[in-house]
Amino acid sequence: MSQGQFLTPTKAARGLGSAKSGTAHHIRLRVAALALLILVPLALYAIISISSAGYDGARAWVAQPLHATLLILTAGAVSYHMRLGMQVIIEDYIAKTGMRTTLLILNTFAAIAMFVAVAMAVVQIWIAG
Repeated sequence: MSQGQFLTPTKAARGLGSAKSGTAHHIRLRVAALALLILVPLALYAIISISSAGYDGARAWVAQPLHATLLILTAGAVSYHMRLGMQVIIEDYIAKTGMRTTLLILNTFAAIAMFVAVAMAVVQIWIAG
């Protein structure tokens, strides 16, 4: 008999599964969700509170370092959380290896592009501010 047949359920579970990375991915997803739990209400409150200030008031608000940092952190957490969540969906529901790989690459590029677009816009306003 091979040694693998004598594994207890606990010992088998500590092997992290077939992908060897499920636990780390799950923890990253939860940490990003916790960051969003703090950042999104702050960002929404700020955006709602400046909505009556008009375009110039909003630009002036974004030009402040603390507010610009809040927006960039929120965009980073949102894009990272989105990337991780879409990765799980793609890995679970796309059976063809080539299509899955292509979608995973596009998912990463889309998340990076979204973050870069937001960060560049905020930094441009901040610098011009």
